[in-house]
Amino acid sequence: MRGRLIGLVAVLVVAIAAVTYGLVGGAVFADASADRLRPADAIVVLGGEHDGREQYGLDLARRGLASTVLISDPYGRGDDVTEQYCRARIPGVEVICFEPDPSTTRGEAGYVERLASERGWKHVIAISWRYHLPRVRHIFGQCFGGEVTAVDTPRDYRFSAAQWGFVYAYQIAGYIKSEIVGCR
Repeated sequence: MRGRLIGLVAVLVVAIAAVTYGLVGGAVFADASADRLRPADAIVVLGGEHDGREQYGLDLARRGLASTVLISDPYGRGDDVTEQYCRARIPGVEVICFEPDPSTTRGEAGYVERLASERGWKHVIAISWRYHLPRVRHIFGQCFGGEVTAVDTPRDYRFSAAQWGFVYAYQIAGYIKSEIVGCR
């Protein structure tokens, strides 16, 4: 009887932990809100995947939200999609492609900080996945001396529960790493 009770309590604890993990992860990451768009000094398209973010960044520049678009290229030489966007020509808009070092959000924020220091920028728009926005704000807050407006690429996220679980774990690990490593 006692063994059965311990087993039931263990299952209940695991179930409560899983539900809590899902609810908190969903609230923090899956339902993360984008900031309100407003004009900035530059638009930064963060690396991650070719999910329309490059085109979205260029479209925001066409709408007059910034005159410079920075496109992160962590993919290495030969990535045809990134190269296509790096060759974009928009009247009155400068497109700069860069390889972040390290090839992470921290490397991207560090590059933006260096360029912002040179150019006197105070505000950038950063584009990434919706679930990455809280961490974008956090890392840019650590590494960039200006203001960041974090927005997501307009798209649907049709992930399974297991995929969302991985996303939550990855984002949490990224938060922990950013606290340990900072901007060094």
